[in-house]
Amino acid sequence: MGNCYSDVEGGKQAVGGVQQSPTATNNNAGHNDAVEFFYRSWGLPQHFTRVELSLSAINLRDRDIISKSDPMAVVYAKNIDGKLEELGRTEVILNSLNPTWIEKVIVAFQFEIVQPLVFHVYDVDTKFHNIPVKTLKLKDQDFLGEATCVLSEVLTKQNRSLTLNLCSKIGHVGLRNLGILTIHAEETVASRRVVEMMLHCSYLDNKDIFSISDPFLRISRIVESGGSIPICKTEVVNNNLNPKWKPLCLSMQQFGSKDNPLIIECFDFNSSGKHSLIGKLQKSVADLEKLQEGRSGENLTITSHHGHKKVLKGELFVDQFCEKEQYSFLDYVSCGFELNFMVAVDFTASNGNPQNPDSLHYIDPSGQLNSYQKAIMEVGEVIQFYDSDRRFPAWGFGGKTFDGTISHCFNLNGSAGSFEVEGVEGIMSAYASALHNVTLAGPTLFGQVIKRAAQIASQSISYNNKKYFVLLIITDGVLTDLQETKDALVKASDLPLSILIVGVGGADFGQMEVLDADKGQRLESSTDRVATRDIVQFVPMRDVHGGQISVVQALLEELPGQFLTYMRCRDIKPRPLHEAQVSST
Repeated sequence: MGNCYSDVEGGKQAVGGVQQSPTATNNNAGHNDAVEFFYRSWGLPQHFTRVELSLSAINLRDRDIISKSDPMAVVYAKNIDGKLEELGRTEVILNSLNPTWIEKVIVAFQFEIVQPLVFHVYDVDTKFHNIPVKTLKLKDQDFLGEATCVLSEVLTKQNRSLTLNLCSKIGHVGLRNLGILTIHAEETVASRRVVEMMLHCSYLDNKDIFSISDPFLRISRIVESGGSIPICKTEVVNNNLNPKWKPLCLSMQQFGSKDNPLIIECFDFNSSGKHSLIGKLQKSVADLEKLQEGRSGENLTITSHHGHKKVLKGELFVDQFCEKEQYSFLDYVSCGFELNFMVAVDFTASNGNPQNPDSLHYIDPSGQLNSYQKAIMEVGEVIQFYDSDRRFPAWGFGGKTFDGTISHCFNLNGSAGSFEVEGVEGIMSAYASALHNVTLAGPTLFGQVIKRAAQIASQSISYNNKKYFVLLIITDGVLTDLQETKDALVKASDLPLSILIVGVGGADFGQMEVLDADKGQRLESSTDRVATRDIVQFVPMRDVHGGQISVVQALLEELPGQFLTYMRCRDIKPRPLHEAQVSST
């Protein structure tokens, strides 16, 4: 749930359930190159105190004409040279001048240094409402205000909350009041213990006049100061007074202990941002477990304007309750699990003659990389650290090979037998060589390369369940085998495989958005079979360049989550290397 969208449908999505961050603590192993690279790529020391920042604001400026601002906060670390390094972004809150964001921003606290923080608040323009917040270009959004502090200022407050005035970027409040930002910090102790629950309500009061309420739940933890911090919200269930929500997973970092009181509020979603409170109750995780054991419900209550608490007919039920250990991505990596990299390159004629400088396949004599080379280099340089032998399958598709036939899955190195190359440099060399030996043709078909990658992933299951495969497809065109591709992806969703697609050039990539099920609509095959999980991440290079994150960040952001979903669905647990070696002897 780290991809929080800024559209109305995004406002209806769940936020803040258990998500795997790169800061998950690993206690299984000592030195490990992949683990060290993972921490280093996120700018974190390998041993640190993890601090979560919760943000809220009041009295923000209203930059919209017919509605209220849709605010999002961005947190930066200010380096010694004065440059800002982005640490994280909240979700977008629709139509609100007094937002309380649920998405937390993680900071690695280091006692020995001063850590200046800078907070920017933006009003996200409605034309960007279909874009994940992490790929939004901030220069295209309306700036609402800035605040600065030092991390230790927040941590040394008695309630660990600091209130700051928002001002303009030049550091002056100016004539207008730009609002107030509150930062609350909490140190989190790493724990693998999680609670998974399935909740439903019955006989809710209807808050709509001409339709039926669209309920969702918001869960908050009560903190020492007596206030509350929202930790998650469910998705919205449309037009239903007896809603049943998808399973909700809470970590011990979120709820503290099973006896800590939680506030569970049920709201009717309104696109105006003024959600109507249907009712609420206060229960600990231990109380919720008892509800499930007793198969009983708990009545919601609501407080009148006169302060009288009214018990409502509506009830909350806990249908399922399960307490378990949930391992992080680093737990697996440190125990010898690997990511095996594969790449497929588009050789269709729409890329243009490679000899012409305006071709997407043009190799510049000056050494400047084209879009294909950039994608291979940037993604390969990250994933190679998680692959022990660094031998990568590499294919092309849509080209006419040396024998005169058009192939939609040919070995990039020109070999009839071997499809593997040595390292990222081997992929780059094979790609450059193929441009001289393969004639660009068409059409654009993904089906065969996906099936080939799936075949390799399937074969690995029988002899090694510590391998997970990542196929990078780089393309400039519109698919002509959309249904075949869907069928291949649905079948591959059962395998240890993720597919990253980079779109280069100016084509219409609308079909790729269908393949990337980020909006919750899972793929269906021609036989009506539904994908067991989302395995595709698509990024158009033109939308990312010039933004706040790189192509590789946008592509790989969901990969640890997809890896974990596969491992958990099959109950594959990481074991320390010495245990695995003992059991195999």
